[in-house]
Amino acid sequence: MNQSSTPSLALKFRSDVTVELIKNSASDSDVVWAARVSTAGERTMNEDKKEDASEHTGLINYLMRERHGTPFEHSIFTFYVKAPIFVWREHMRHRVASYNEESGRYRQLDPEFYFPNTSRNLQQVGKTGAYTFEPGTSEQYELTEKEFKKSCEASYESYLKMLDAGVAREVARGVLPVTIYSSAYVTMNARALMNFLSLRRIAEGSHFPSYPQREIEMVAEKYEEHFQKLMPITHACFLKNGRVAP
Repeated sequence: MNQSSTPSLALKFRSDVTVELIKNSASDSDVVWAARVSTAGERTMNEDKKEDASEHTGLINYLMRERHGTPFEHSIFTFYVKAPIFVWREHMRHRVASYNEESGRYRQLDPEFYFPNTSRNLQQVGKTGAYTFEPGTSEQYELTEKEFKKSCEASYESYLKMLDAGVAREVARGVLPVTIYSSAYVTMNARALMNFLSLRRIAEGSHFPSYPQREIEMVAEKYEEHFQKLMPITHACFLKNGRVAP
């Protein structure tokens, strides 16, 4: 496979992530009935829903403020996520989640790769632990895109050569870069999700400031949209209490 045949590889390059909510069992009422069983015994969700929303807000805010976390573990989210492998390396450090990821041992990986476009700051300014990221120059963006794409094209060409020669997929994948996309189902409860959001978003009002890599923050932003929609009271209390997971 020579240089002139590279375009036939039909590599796909993108600068975003995919996050889809596949299923959920998540509502503010989940938190309320889970919390009250400790003092009132069995209660139904229907009984809790008859109450005024302000009563739910007061209880949920109390639980959040005092960090009584277990009532938030009964709301469940399952997402389908497609992101570069270097993002998955960071995501899977959050061990309070369940993962099922596509396998490069059992299927040929698609030629889909990440590159940072102009919406992504390129320059790190300052020392470790006290730095900011600032936009790059037009020359830096042009160079970055060129080198990302050149590297991905070369590595995927090598990958195909080995597969064509009968090399096992689990061996051939070793030449692929961490910019290649991988997909997985991710399931976590609301408490784990808040922990993820507290660490993986730069947000005003955070009691403990976080400095996530931009690409995993893109995942967190999409998670938070679903969290806010399904559990608005819990989300509002999360913000009110400095984005600290209970």
